[in-house]
Amino acid sequence: MELTQIPEAFQSRLRLMIVSALVMGKKSFTELKSITAATDGNLSVQISKLEQWGYLTVEKLFVAKKPMTVCKLTPKAISDFKEYVEMLNHVLSEPEEN
Repeated sequence: MELTQIPEAFQSRLRLMIVSALVMGKKSFTELKSITAATDGNLSVQISKLEQWGYLTVEKLFVAKKPMTVCKLTPKAISDFKEYVEMLNHVLSEPEEN
């Protein structure tokens, strides 16, 4: 991955926070809201975008008769995120030219 090829999913602070949080495993909407400190509306929009791009799956459940939304990264998201992190590591390890 080159700097000019960074997926749109990683070009937003909030989307990057969502993906980073989900790398450790699935999370509920409430957990993601707490981690990101995003508003319900903004978090919902960004989750929808990530879902449309094939980066996460969204499951609607009922727990103790209350609705719960659970998000999980797809294999594509994990692969692209690893490639993104490797690209960042490469950029940071290159000697500075002056």
